[in-house]
Amino acid sequence: MSLQAQFDQAVADSKNLPERPDNMTLLKIYALYKQASAGDATGERPGMTDFVNRAKYDAWAKLQGTSQDDAQQQYIDLIDELKG
Repeated sequence: MSLQAQFDQAVADSKNLPERPDNMTLLKIYALYKQASAGDATGERPGMTDFVNRAKYDAWAKLQGTSQDDAQQQYIDLIDELKG
């Protein structure tokens, strides 16, 4: 199975995890997904009052320079781990 096919399956699996991950894990899932699908973070960092989107942007920005293939593999590994 290709990396892209495994990633697509992991994205589908992420919607059916046995329990909801904690917020830090959710941020990691989001950041890896964005890095894997869109590459490095783009756009302006959200303002101080937009806590959720600012945290999401910061988590994504921390992955800058990670290749999309590496991010896909990390995403797959994380979802597999959460599936138990």
